[in-house]
Order: sequence, then structure tokens, then C-alpha cells
Amino acid sequence: MFVYTVRPNDSLYSISVRYDIPVDAIRAVNGLVNPNVVPGQSLLINQPLYIVQPGDSLYTISRMAYVPPDVLASANPSLNLNNLQPGMRVRIPKFPNYRISTLGYTVLQTPELDQALISDFAPYMTYVALFEYHFGSDGSLSQLNDQPVVSIARARHVAPLATITNLTESGFNPNLVREVLRTPAVRQNLINNIFNLLSSRGYSGVNIDFERVTAEDRDYYSDFLRRLGDRLKPAGYVMTIAVPAKTSEDIPWLLGYDYGAIGSVVDLMFIMAYDFHEAGSEPGPVAPIDQVRRTIEFALSRVPSRKILLGVPLYGYDWPLPYTPETPGTAISVSDAVELAMRYQVPIRYSVEYESPYFQYVDEMGRRHIVWFEEPRSMSEKMLLVYRYRLRGMGAWQLNLNLPQGPWLLTKFFTIRKVL
Repeated sequence: MFVYTVRPNDSLYSISVRYDIPVDAIRAVNGLVNPNVVPGQSLLINQPLYIVQPGDSLYTISRMAYVPPDVLASANPSLNLNNLQPGMRVRIPKFPNYRISTLGYTVLQTPELDQALISDFAPYMTYVALFEYHFGSDGSLSQLNDQPVVSIARARHVAPLATITNLTESGFNPNLVREVLRTPAVRQNLINNIFNLLSSRGYSGVNIDFERVTAEDRDYYSDFLRRLGDRLKPAGYVMTIAVPAKTSEDIPWLLGYDYGAIGSVVDLMFIMAYDFHEAGSEPGPVAPIDQVRRTIEFALSRVPSRKILLGVPLYGYDWPLPYTPETPGTAISVSDAVELAMRYQVPIRYSVEYESPYFQYVDEMGRRHIVWFEEPRSMSEKMLLVYRYRLRGMGAWQLNLNLPQGPWLLTKFFTIRKVL
């Protein structure tokens, strides 16, 4: 399996001939509806053998296959990989085996769609976090039609988690967190309601996603998590948490999250290592590799690697140009981003600095846009970080958006741990 970057004048047919693979196989793995590929587009080629092309070297093939050069050489002892000739066939070995846990978020839609989604992704998931239950100022929890999904998840050996958030109609509400966590009776009511929810509806555990927690509520939040863990863990429930990405301890709007205190009481910490650029910001990579790396290194200084899940985005943003705060970007799925580039037949660029793809196009109204998103190359680089830093695993927001090549990449880099 390797990643091929489309060149000018390429077609799916010419690529299929070059690498001796059916066109339909390329389309299926990459989720292609439109056959008109564009330069710079990355395609996952699900072949165990690589056919050497003019100009190839051991290094370039190892980069395309995401396998270290020495491992590639060891897997081909009969070949002189320092003197490659076009047409030679190079065996691509499996990536060194590494076992991880995965967590995928899903926003519930209809029972039929939700059950189909879980069934499709079940082989690649350890946990599925159902989004979402929100809590009120009295510690009560909202309702959710989750039983069909909980049942299918357990039947497919995926551990279902109830996601609890401070999301309201106007967004994530830090005042609600403050009101509940600073009132002992209400805080305890919320803890009791979470426990009762898990036990009555067949959940394996909880995913806490309180966002915009303030510096003044930092210790209250950590204490709440400790108390919640004391209630849940004796009953065998797993406690996971979503936290914003931090690269240092002195970022003012993230002081509410004490990584060390949180990491000491939760089972798994899902780090939302994305939205470094988002709809309301200036255009740029959603999850630039340098920032993701810094986030991991900061987390490892406070939290054991066995508890860390690297969160990755299955989306991008489309910004009108020139950017102004009055014209924010729009979230766009990976598949829709690629389709957009193919529809307008514009080349996809790739930032090596950020390990992230982007492109520009002009819409029917004559307005320029820039799109930054994720794809197989950028996702492979993040998977390499999980491997190199020996993290517990990774997770994604959100499964509904879909990265077509995602399951193939997961099974290339990892073995998925199951807890059910």
C-alpha cells in the first residue's frame, strides 16, 4: 500500500496501467465518484507490490509507502535497491506492528443511518462516543435516542461512550460549567445522573467534553473529574475526556485545563489537535504537523503516553478571499473538499512545512476561495506521530464526515485494540 500524488496529464486509467491495478479498485479505496483527478491529488494505492517508475529511488518509494528505507530494503533482499530500474517490482512490507485504541465521535442522525455507520466502522474502532447529552443548571441530562446505536455498537464489539457536554443553543457555555461545578449539591446531582445514564442505557463509559472552561474554574473542573471517576471506576466504567490542544501552560484561554490533574484521574485523554485555524480565523492548515507535534510533546510532559489519544479532524475549511472577519470560512468534509477541486479542475498544493494540502478556486460568482483540508498524506504523518511517540492511540471528529482512505490507513499502521 502506498500513496501516489497525481501528476499533470495523469488519468485514473494511466495510473492503473502504471501500477497494474484496476481503475475500480482505485476508485473504491479513494471514494471517487468524479473520475477527473487533478494534479496534486493524493490516491491510496492498495497494492503489496510497487512497480518502479523512472526517477524512483529507495528513498522516494519509502516515502510513498511510509515504510523506513531499511525496512523496505530488508523486505527485498534479492533486489539491489540502490540501482533500481523501471519495471522492477518492490515488495512493500507491513508497517511495524503497533496496537492502539481508537475513539470515533458520531453525531446521531437516524437509527438506520447511525447503525449503518457503526457497522461500517466497527472493525476500526475501540470506542464510539455518541454526541451528545448536555446538562442543565440543576445537573439534569437531556434525552437522546441512542438505544439502537448502543445496541449495534456492543453487538459489533465497539464500546459505546455517552458524550456529556456544556453545549447550549448559543454554543459551549462556560457559565453553565461554573454554576454547576461550584454548587456541591448540583455537581453531585450531575455525577449521579451520569452514573444512572451509563448503567440504565448500556454504556461502557463516558466522554466528558466541557469546552471553554475558564482559568477560575480550573481546579473545580479537575475536582469534578476526580469525584466522577471515584463514582464510575469501581463499577467498571471507563472515563474519557476531550481537551483542547495545548502547546504550553501559558495560553490564557486554555488555563482552565490542567493536563496533569486531568490526566491523573481519567482513563483516556482525547486531545483535540485541530482547529489551529478555523472558520472564524484567517485561512490556514486545520491541523499543522508542527503544532500537533508540540501538542503531543507538551501533553507527554504531564500525562502518561498510555492515556493519550491524538484527535484528528476529518474535515477542512473553505474561506472566501480576501479574508475578513465578516466573511468566515465554512466547514467542509474531506470528500467534499476533493470533489470541489475536481469539479473546478484546480491543482491541489501540499505544504511540506505543515504536512497539509490546500487549493484555491474561483466560484461561479467570480469570488476566490482557499480550502485547507486533510487527506492520506497529512493523515499518514499524524499516524506516524502516534507510532513514534508511542501514544495509546488516536481518534477522530467525526465519523459522519468520513475520510474514505481512513480505514485502509489505520490497518496499514496499526492493529486495533478491542475491549468488548
